Amino acid sequence: MDALSMTLSALADPTRRAILARLAGGEASVSELAEPFDMSLVAVSKHLKVLEKAGLISKGREAQWRPCRLEPKPLRQVDDWLESYRQFWNDNLDRLEDYAALLQKGEMDEPSK
Repeated sequence: MDALSMTLSALADPTRRAILARLAGGEASVSELAEPFDMSLVAVSKHLKVLEKAGLISKGREAQWRPCRLEPKPLRQVDDWLESYRQFWNDNLDRLEDYAALLQKGEMDEPSK
């Protein structure tokens, strides 16, 4: 599986997205990440393994504390991939806006029903 597919697969789960959102605010331990979820530490650890395998997080080691941190590079790859679609929608919405402005000015006939 290529890196983009692994990233998108990891992001498909709402728990993993919530974990990433938390890590966007700074490093956190597994127990800190598990706090808001109604699941075991083992279940949270499984989610973290998926995120780590996709390169979205890394784990450090500071004495007994193993902080998790967000790794943004895979998210940049998703953003780059989405850029062409963003441009597609922007272009289409711009054309729709132009068409609506012409209709409001009465410069175009409305489509027949």
